[in-house]
Amino acid sequence: MNIVLIGSGNVATVLGKKIQIAGHDILQVAGRNEAACAALSTVLKCSFTINWNFINQQADLYIIAVADTALEHIHAQINLGKKIVVHTAGSVSKEVLHKVSKNYGVLYPVQSLHKEKEVLPEIPFLVDGNSNDTIALLKDFAETISDKVRVAADEPRKKIHLAAVLVNNFTNHLYALTEDFCKNEQLDFKILLPLIEETAERIKLYSPADVQTGPAVRGDETTINMQLGLLQQYPPLIKLYELFSESIRSMHKNKNPG
Repeated sequence: MNIVLIGSGNVATVLGKKIQIAGHDILQVAGRNEAACAALSTVLKCSFTINWNFINQQADLYIIAVADTALEHIHAQINLGKKIVVHTAGSVSKEVLHKVSKNYGVLYPVQSLHKEKEVLPEIPFLVDGNSNDTIALLKDFAETISDKVRVAADEPRKKIHLAAVLVNNFTNHLYALTEDFCKNEQLDFKILLPLIEETAERIKLYSPADVQTGPAVRGDETTINMQLGLLQQYPPLIKLYELFSESIRSMHKNKNPG
């Protein structure tokens, strides 16, 4: 399949590499940032343009991988007639493209993508389209670059994106706060990495609720109070510690009311 990538950031870069590995041809990279487009076109060995009027019209699929806010204005810049056009956003309706083409949809990668990584990650995809034919084509295409592909309409996809924010963005922020705590207390944050990895490995096999550990699930109020005392200089961590402890107590009390 012949592809045009519109965008030159993390998502466009990683998807471009995955798409080429799967045997598809990338004809062109298009975008507003000339330096970034030129750099990505060099990596993908294709042409590039920063002029919307010069977008290659010979592609089978156009993938718009730009910021969510930019999608709101894309219809004023690009019109691709009946070409199949998709965006890659988790929380934006496919209907944002209804003025860009008569055939449109979504190719949402459920993954945190970073262009500087040399090893490409496994990427599940959620696909959707404005017709059954478009959905079928996008599903077939996605299955050439991933073995985890699901069809999901706007509302389920938005909820998966929300779930991704909860498990990825919020968890990473907790890591960041904990790293700051460790630095301030002259502790080595990296000693926690095997624990983080073990926790992630366990939830591949079990429900997270079934492998919950820690003082809150044990009802160990002595340890909880001692640890809150250690956090007196860290109000944001106190709030999170208390919130999570109460949530864990509530969940496991309901699971084990006796």
